[in-house]
Amino acid sequence: MKKIWIALMATVSGLVLLFSYRTSLGEAVSASAAVQPKPSSTTSGSASGSTSGSASGSSAPATTSPVPSTAASGLATGTYLGDAVSTRYGDVQVRITVSGGVISAVDVPQYPNGGGRDQMINSQAIPQLVSETIGKTTANVDLVSGATYTSDGYEQSLQSAIDRARA
Repeated sequence: MKKIWIALMATVSGLVLLFSYRTSLGEAVSASAAVQPKPSSTTSGSASGSTSGSASGSSAPATTSPVPSTAASGLATGTYLGDAVSTRYGDVQVRITVSGGVISAVDVPQYPNGGGRDQMINSQAIPQLVSETIGKTTANVDLVSGATYTSDGYEQSLQSAIDRARA
């Protein structure tokens, strides 16, 4: 009887610990939900200003005056097409628009979309990568889990477009 009682209490304790464990999945879902709307609003010029204003504190002073930020970042105003980078599942190519010394708009004209799985993965990954890029001056973007090849290709193509913007 004593062994049954100990086994029952150990099971209950284990279940309590299991259900009280907090994973980062809840935060990732809310973060991706916050990220999703941004790419649809990047087509307007006013959205890029608000996005770069809400970026890290170090980029806020650079966006207040366009001339110093262009000189500080070295990015010339214009539209630049990055190299098409071959990945395991297809080519990835990025086109950026630079305004005020920061990336104000991003277009991805070429990415893996041949199969249903490619379309499913990249329909979520591309908007996240684009929203990570807006307001930045470097190709340092967080990779999207589950879309590693696309993320790597995106980052390499983005870097080549930024290199062209600095030339």
